[in-house]
Amino acid sequence: MLRAFRAADFLTLLNGIAGMAAVLAFLRFCIDGRAVSFWIGALLLPVALLFDVMDGRIARLRNEASALGRELDSLADIVSFGVAPAVMGFAVGLRGGWDLLCLLTFVACGISRLARYNVTADALADAHGKVKYFEGLPIPSSLMIALGLAILFATGRPPHTALGVLSLGPADLHLVALAYLFHGIAMISKTLRIPKP
Repeated sequence: MLRAFRAADFLTLLNGIAGMAAVLAFLRFCIDGRAVSFWIGALLLPVALLFDVMDGRIARLRNEASALGRELDSLADIVSFGVAPAVMGFAVGLRGGWDLLCLLTFVACGISRLARYNVTADALADAHGKVKYFEGLPIPSSLMIALGLAILFATGRPPHTALGVLSLGPADLHLVALAYLFHGIAMISKTLRIPKP
């Protein structure tokens, strides 16, 4: 299989590897509570974004865009910009029942958004094969949530309690978790159109 890969595909794999390494670092933080584990995870997310940007540029420069590359990109993106930010939220304390529902909805919306992009990209592309706009927020924009959590963590405030907590029925909702819910909804919106660089 590796013989079929092009240069951009290896960068895409590095995106997914950086995202999975971030997941493991956040899980380590859950176990040992050491800030260094959290920061390793947080710093790996922009590294994943760098690989994500580079793979697209190299594929276009070398005229190597392919269906395999598009699928690889989506799979790597869901790890780095869907699962990893959700695990980050869990690691910093979004563990109430309603929090978990927000995190799961966010990941489900990310998967749905990437699948929709893959099946509509050809229809949205111009004569040169370039997609002109995103329908809904692109999944890497979830790093805005990660950045917000990192800033709260750096200030020493427990990120999960920054906006307060509500007890709703049998479970708690930390209001910060709503950022994941609203971001997920924005990713699957068909009315929100964002120009693609």
